Amino acid sequence: MASTLGRAGAAALAVLALVSAPVSSVHPAGLEAQAALLVKASTDFLAGQQRFHAETRNTLEVVLKSGQKIQLDHGARMWAQRPDKLRADRFDDLSGQSFFYDGKSLTLFEPGDGTYATVDAPGTLEGMLDMARSQLDIVMPAGDLIYRNAYDILMADVTQGFVVGKGVVEGVRCDHLAFRAPNVDWQIWIQEGQEPLPRKLVITSRDQEAAPQFSVVVTRWDMKPTLTPQTFTFQAPSGAKRVEFQPVGQR
Repeated sequence: MASTLGRAGAAALAVLALVSAPVSSVHPAGLEAQAALLVKASTDFLAGQQRFHAETRNTLEVVLKSGQKIQLDHGARMWAQRPDKLRADRFDDLSGQSFFYDGKSLTLFEPGDGTYATVDAPGTLEGMLDMARSQLDIVMPAGDLIYRNAYDILMADVTQGFVVGKGVVEGVRCDHLAFRAPNVDWQIWIQEGQEPLPRKLVITSRDQEAAPQFSVVVTRWDMKPTLTPQTFTFQAPSGAKRVEFQPVGQR
């Protein structure tokens, strides 16, 4: 069961997983300045928010051995409070997961079989996300957007980028941008106006056969959610069974 928790944790926050590295102050020749500025404005705005809530609709493509693509849909809700609190719920028609980070520990709960795993965690959101990725193989597809240096992470390996034009996501007018890195293409739709929030992400994995995609549509943002310590604290239900995370390399 522990290995299931580790593998499934990648979907616990389905609201972009790219490699983190320092970004050069000089943009690549193929990167339009306006595209970079729009991403910078969006990531800076989100980094400046002390608390927020998002609801998302997500689609993951799986490529079968035959080459046929299958789409798997699920939804998610996420609450964040800087510098050290995070909660996410993932749900679909068959199962669900809940993820709790209270500044001291990280817990992943699977209500379907009543199991949960808990480990000590660093005291910041960024430290927790780094630890989850490196030690537990839990990679959260939108986790990079939570980092205060999200712009550096997203743009680190970008070789090309441009403004596609305008688009509408969930009734909200957005700037539509497209970027290319060595193994990944990604698109982002950023809300116009004083709150330049990301509204949609599409990631195409070019290094995998048939180039499967992962997409996230943010159906709701709340920048002033009501949060309490209990929002981020896991209380094991009666009958729940504790299991252990299996470290990377032991699965």
